[in-house]
Amino acid sequence: MTVTAYTLAVLLDLFCLFLGYRFLFQPAPAAAGYGVPADPCGDAGAYLSVKGLRDGTLGVIGLALLAAVGARAEAWFMLCVALIPLADTLIVLRNGGTKATAFGIHFATAVVVLISAALLFAV
Repeated sequence: MTVTAYTLAVLLDLFCLFLGYRFLFQPAPAAAGYGVPADPCGDAGAYLSVKGLRDGTLGVIGLALLAAVGARAEAWFMLCVALIPLADTLIVLRNGGTKATAFGIHFATAVVVLISAALLFAV
């Protein structure tokens, strides 16, 4: 179970880094994949950059916690971070995104993050 817990945590942290990169350097496709398309050259450009920085930073913090402090700190981090995809679910629903995207991507991500937290707490 330890290998599974650590592997899932690292994969989720790396995925955050990937999302951050994508929102910073490929904002239009990233926004479309998020479920609420936005024009990166219009007013939304700054917000897409903020999202990219937020996601990338979360990935770095997660990896640092896991490496420097250990599984328990990472578990608490994952538990807190699960709030973000839960909120993203509501954001997509409130802004005209599809239920499939809201629940199939964002809510499912929250569930996986919570599973990761539970596995890390069990280590």
